[in-house]
This record gives sequence, structure tokens and C-alpha cells, in this order.
Amino acid sequence: MRADRLVAALLLLQQKGRLTAAELARELDVSVPTARRDLEALSASGIPVYPQAGRGGGWQLVGGARTDLTGLTAGEARSLFLLLGPGGRADPDARTALRKLARALPAPFRDEALAAADAVVHDPAGWGEQQAVSPADHVRRTLQDAVVRRRRVDLTYAAPTGSPSVRVVDPWGLAAKDGRWYLVAGTDAGRRTFRLDRVVVAAVLDAQATRPADLDLGAEWDQVVTAVEERRAGLWADLLVAPAAVPMLRRTFGRHTEVAQARPNGVPARVAGLNADVLARRLASFGGSVRVLGPPEVRERLLEVARGSIAAQADSGATGSTGAGQEYSGPRSTVAVRVHPGPGLPSNG
Repeated sequence: MRADRLVAALLLLQQKGRLTAAELARELDVSVPTARRDLEALSASGIPVYPQAGRGGGWQLVGGARTDLTGLTAGEARSLFLLLGPGGRADPDARTALRKLARALPAPFRDEALAAADAVVHDPAGWGEQQAVSPADHVRRTLQDAVVRRRRVDLTYAAPTGSPSVRVVDPWGLAAKDGRWYLVAGTDAGRRTFRLDRVVVAAVLDAQATRPADLDLGAEWDQVVTAVEERRAGLWADLLVAPAAVPMLRRTFGRHTEVAQARPNGVPARVAGLNADVLARRLASFGGSVRVLGPPEVRERLLEVARGSIAAQADSGATGSTGAGQEYSGPRSTVAVRVHPGPGLPSNG
């Protein structure tokens, strides 16, 4: 017998005053015997729900017993439906929950709450990307169920290198970041984080999961993020940046960006990346708007990336291939490429 169904039954009794078992069964999408057992369970638990015999009978909530969704105000109801509405479009359970919540709300709040549910659209796909169901979606639903029910999980996990490993974990919670979902779990080796798109199989076990009594999932996730960001900032590079390129630099490197006071010859800045190769490839998109002052390995790797790009374009021009199995038959031109300080960056020489 599900607690959420009993709560829904109680809210419907409050709203309608009296219900037959058949009416409740239709509202909750269950059989009539199941609805009758739910009503009997409410009555047996001490809630004043009593059957009324005869014509117009049914089950009635009497004696002034009421619940109103913990006393939601109109504003609180709108906020709740604004939050749940976007998820309700993609998740059948969320749609059902919204419908039941709306029926249980006081009538003056209902229309605005339903309007709020349709007021926001969440589109996780980036521009130019197709909207598709992630392979990790079914894994996420399985793990969410395990977290809520406090059940251990038999996890087959494919690490970036090596063969998939199998382990039993205690799921603590899920986190979403930058378009990916992660599982935060307890293991024999302590807390570990698993990317859901690398989970091959997640089987929920009957064994009870162990979860620290004082666990703060938000604080645990903050520690994970801090550790990952520290690893990603393995190497810092000193730059001189054109003023117009500073906003793009901040967007590209995020928290790993330090910008100093502008000077006549540009804006001094520092950025961090995992290594010289990562830094060089990300900085290559800035063209001449960024000058790398150091360290030497980043500057040298950036030059290698630039030479490789020039060579690739030269080869493409020589063969006339479009890269899609077709020959280019349009006009040709000669392009000269050279490394220069870029707009807004006068040469030091």
C-alpha cells in the first residue's frame, strides 16, 4: 500500500467531501478493491473517514479533519508548479503528480497553478543539437528509485580506460552538471562519483543501503566539484588579451580565469587548463586576440596547433576535396597566414 496514494485519497476526500470506492478508483487509476482497501486503511489509521450506506452514500471525511497540502499559499503553489511544470512534459509520473496536485489544491489557486506549469519550457539541447533521449535516462530513473528507497545497487561501470568493473554501492544521491548526470555513492573505498553515461548496468538489490545520518548531499557535491576543478587547473598560462576578447575568455575558462587591470598594450590575464595541449587548443580559437607570454610549452604547443591547421587547409586546397567525398569546383584563392599580435594588441618589438 503506497503512502502517496493514501495522501492523494485523503486530499480528494477533502476536496469532494464524499467519494465512492469506484470514483476513487477512477481518480487514482487503480482497481475498485484497491481503492476500497485504501479507504479502509485511512479509517483504520485513526483518520475520521467513514462509509455512508444507502443512496448517495460513499466514504466521507468527517469531524473537521482537513489537510491542504501543508498550507500552501497561492504564491507557493505557483512556485511549485513553475518548478515541476518543465519536468512534467518529459516524465509521465511527473505529469500524473501535477494533475493530482492540481485537483487537491483549493479552487482559487488551481487555475493559476496550472497556468504556471505551462509557463516555462526547458530545452536541454544546445543550439545546433538534436533533442534526443539520453542513454543515461533509464539509468537515472533506476538510480533515483534506489536512492529514495534506500537500496544498494550492483553497478557495472565503464571507466575511461580499462575494462568495465562491477561493484556494489550505497547510492546517496544524484547531481546534474553541465548536461551530465552523476551518482554520488558510498563504497568500500569511501565516497565515489560515477558518470551515468558510463554506467553499463545498474541493478537495484533488496539489501538496505547505508547512508550517513548527517549526510548533506549539497556539501558532498561541492567537495566533488572543488576536487575536479583543482585537477582541471593543472597548468596556468599568462596572457595578454585584446579588450574585446576578455568576455569570451571568461566564458571559455570560467572560474579558471584571472583578469588584471587593462594596460595600453592589452589586458593581462591568467587562465588554467589540464595541460599545455588543452590550453593551446582552447586558446587557438582566439586567433590573434590573445598572446601567450608563458609558460614556453603552452606557446610552443599553440604554434604546433596553428601549423597543423595551416597544413590541413593547404592540403585541402591542393586536392580540392570537400571532405564529404566531393571535389570542390568553385574559385580558388591563395591565403597567407602568419602569427601576429591580433587586433588591439600592439607588438612589443
